[in-house]
Amino acid sequence: MRRLFTAVAAVVLAVVGLAPAAGASTDIEAALRKIPGLTIVKEDPAPAGFRFFELTFTQPADHRHPGAGTFQQRFTLLHRDFAAPTVAFTSGYNVSTAPNRSEPTQIVDGNQLSMEYRYFTPSRPQPENWAKQLTIWQAAADEHRAVQAFKAIYPGKWLATGGSKGGMTATYFRRFFPDDVDATIPYVAPNDVIDPLDVYNRFLSRVGNDPGCRDALKAIQRDALKRRDELGVIAAADAARRGLTFSIVGSADKSLEISVIDSYFAFWQYQKQADCATVPAPGAPAADVYAWYEKVESLNTYSDQDLAPYIPYYYQAAVQLGSPEAYDGYLRDLLRYPGADQPKTFVPASIKLPRFDYLAMPDVDFWVKSRGTRLLFVYGSNDPWGAEPFELGFGSRDSYRYYVPGGNHGSKIAQLPAADAAAATATVRRWAGLPPAAALTARSAPAGFPDFDTDVTLSARPPL
Repeated sequence: MRRLFTAVAAVVLAVVGLAPAAGASTDIEAALRKIPGLTIVKEDPAPAGFRFFELTFTQPADHRHPGAGTFQQRFTLLHRDFAAPTVAFTSGYNVSTAPNRSEPTQIVDGNQLSMEYRYFTPSRPQPENWAKQLTIWQAAADEHRAVQAFKAIYPGKWLATGGSKGGMTATYFRRFFPDDVDATIPYVAPNDVIDPLDVYNRFLSRVGNDPGCRDALKAIQRDALKRRDELGVIAAADAARRGLTFSIVGSADKSLEISVIDSYFAFWQYQKQADCATVPAPGAPAADVYAWYEKVESLNTYSDQDLAPYIPYYYQAAVQLGSPEAYDGYLRDLLRYPGADQPKTFVPASIKLPRFDYLAMPDVDFWVKSRGTRLLFVYGSNDPWGAEPFELGFGSRDSYRYYVPGGNHGSKIAQLPAADAAAATATVRRWAGLPPAAALTARSAPAGFPDFDTDVTLSARPPL
């Protein structure tokens, strides 16, 4: 993608009717209506200087067989200026319908095209064919078609970004379509290269700087499993109040057990070292223990209703992405369902799981190490999902990896040490064709925008 309007580019775009000629009014709505396959669902309020649209875009259900049906993929567009850099953002899950700006969008003060990942409702083909339609390549092809379509009105620099599964998605997109964007900034993106060969448990046995905290977490897990009947009564009442069922995993008791196992991982995923002080002591009142689990990992996490939005993720984890091993060796004597804490448990039996694709992740990993260019990875040093990160290699060019000291799964450039934050910010702006600027601070979101992090739905085990 070229940097901006050259005189020739502006004239060409004006001729085809997608971008305004010099001196013409910049009507984003009119430009959007000229993109084939794009529908404006509605325009929502946006902070001053921006316009915000909810959109759908017609995509092939199977990019390898474009004539085999289509589906409508949900997008949102935060428009600032045709000449500004544009950021392609995906969470890897559902698209947010709030006018938030990802951190790279803030850094470059650009436009943001946000995309819903295929198979997250309502962006799901009908009829469904999970094995052929839900792969990392198909999702990358979705993003490719979208970026190419929107380049007709945004001819400046393009960046791709996303957090967690969105960071994975942004990396996969770049691997398959390396020239679509100028640079990629993935946040807290796991990289489970060879699924059976995990180091997550070694990481979890050493995470943080306080062995006493790790011991306290393990102690409350053992206490909860010993008191599962007592806690189960509270969980059942909560499930009845919320209308929860447990047909996918098999029972409320099984959900409770898996939730207890995952709570150690989830604590380090979303909490901070200072939150170690909140861990209840064994024998604490059941209501207090239950309330703590509600903050860290609800004991009803694996209800049908709470699983439903994430089934496409668990499906992909079971067939391509891989997943962490269960950290439960110290709980084995208390488990009723050993071996259940794995992705296939959370996929309905009606969805057939094909054989695991052991080539998909090594292929991406090798591309990053051998050909990856203009990549900037951000991780948190206490985040379990960073136990197996993307690594730069012999062929990586103009690429970087940063760690937020003590950071969790919400780690950002703004949380890096000052020198690293300044360097990373300057790099992102350079890739966007902009001059250096002061580094963002952790609370420097512009007025009128909600905090981006608060709009992301958090779930314990999926790498959100």
